Amino acid sequence: MTRRALLGSAVAVAAGAGTAAATDGSTASADVPVLWRELSRTPFTHPQIPYIGRAGCHGGAVRFPRRPVVADVRDFGAVADGTTDSAPAINRAIAAAGRRGGTVIIPPGTFRIDDVIRMGRSNVILRGAGSGRTTLYATKNLTELIGVYGSRYGGDKSAWSWAGGLIWLAPEARWDSLVAAIRAKAWPFEGWTGNGRDEWRTLTAVAPARQGSWTVTVTDASSLRPGALVLLRLADDAEHTLLEHMCGGGPGPEAYFWDDKTKLTSYVPYEWPVRIARVRGRRVTLERPLPLDVRPEWNPQLTTHVPALTDSGVEGLTLEAAEVPQQPHLLDKGYNGVVLQCAYDCWVDDVTVRHVDNGFGLVAASACTLRRTRVAGRGSHHPYFCREGSHDNLIEDFTIEERTSPAPSNTQLHGINVEGLSSYNVWSHGDMRMGTFDSHRGLPFANVRTDITVNNNGRHGGDASAGPLFGARFTHWNIRVTNGRAGLVKIDALAPYSATVGVNEVTEFDQIDVPDFTGDLHTRLELYGSPHAVRPPNLYEVQRRLVRGTTHMNGVDV
Repeated sequence: MTRRALLGSAVAVAAGAGTAAATDGSTASADVPVLWRELSRTPFTHPQIPYIGRAGCHGGAVRFPRRPVVADVRDFGAVADGTTDSAPAINRAIAAAGRRGGTVIIPPGTFRIDDVIRMGRSNVILRGAGSGRTTLYATKNLTELIGVYGSRYGGDKSAWSWAGGLIWLAPEARWDSLVAAIRAKAWPFEGWTGNGRDEWRTLTAVAPARQGSWTVTVTDASSLRPGALVLLRLADDAEHTLLEHMCGGGPGPEAYFWDDKTKLTSYVPYEWPVRIARVRGRRVTLERPLPLDVRPEWNPQLTTHVPALTDSGVEGLTLEAAEVPQQPHLLDKGYNGVVLQCAYDCWVDDVTVRHVDNGFGLVAASACTLRRTRVAGRGSHHPYFCREGSHDNLIEDFTIEERTSPAPSNTQLHGINVEGLSSYNVWSHGDMRMGTFDSHRGLPFANVRTDITVNNNGRHGGDASAGPLFGARFTHWNIRVTNGRAGLVKIDALAPYSATVGVNEVTEFDQIDVPDFTGDLHTRLELYGSPHAVRPPNLYEVQRRLVRGTTHMNGVDV
């Protein structure tokens, strides 16, 4: 199917529905936004809507990799009696599988775990019998297991509020340094170039290129190979033109005062992991189009990175923490669920977490998929968090259940979180029975939330030193708010170069925000008040089909 054919099918769905005026004054079918017509013509370079058709593990693959079963946790001493500590046996089974790759199975039943389950080797799958049949019952939190320490920015805040999981997917080579840093009360979650941002080397400089291009020209391609994972690294300059570019540029971002945003500037350089698809001379084709312009003043480089965890997954189980009261805001003990860190092309499928402080986390993780995941139980701080420069991830078919006990005083509920220069992430087809769209400052940009029902009763976070709530090209597409609260759902008055399409009518109350930038935000609003009518109903799914149905686009086979 070509772009023209796909667009024609979308328009055909709306045939006979009449016409409606869009915000730019043009006329379109009542449920086919003008923005969709524009996007089909310029899918990689639209000013308000990002291209997210390759988000997720292996470019959004429908099926995850399968690997032969090489270990059963019972053979290593695990017992499904709910009282025997099976964590050592499960970790031994994972370590054995890691020597050659393969699947570790956990049969039906309840297995008690008194330690972190460490997924540290690539090409390993931990598979239960299904989230309704296999349960890991976690009796201890991360503070008990690893240590107590403050946050990255001092004070008595708990870093377990936004990092670390009782099932923790992170490269084995990083594990000892992570634990050592935590016990030394240092910050261990830096990302792709190490705790001191010094575990990398330059491979080659990159010539100027435009956002949306699939191909770059490099100075020296001798060390680049198809299939290799590299980092595109962009530094900021003294005038903060990189940060301004992330916000769409223009007078508003240029007038913004960046120098006191110390938390935000600590996230720079921007680091974007990507695989190389093809090398021809000095021309290098990437598996995804460029997320930003590449300009000389930002010293663009392709570099190495810390060892990544790749092609590993967790499937078919429930992680249930001991049911203890939720802690006051930012003092989480670390009853956390599943976290992916420095992971690429990894996944979580059919996994439920219950009674957790924080549910599913992406920490400097990219091109990963969370599918058929669920957060349940007594209530959580961050049901989902995405931070420390996490890019191109897909969270689809997700559920946040209503809490089963009242929220204690001084606790906080966010929802689906994104922060820390994280970009091109997608939340698709969600059922949020509590929480909110938590843009947590730190200048996230080019993220999409689509086809989601939300009881919008949470609050977003982020302190002043983290900078803007939104960068450019945030898109909310087909969002059904059941309680009429705006929160951060209708964003046309807040987010620069953003698109709000197919959101039912909402009203501001309680936490009311003002835009970070002055002047014209260049935002778009269509089909406001008509979430059930918008076609196509899911922006991610149609973008994925659009590109996969096009045999040749922008000079690159995709």
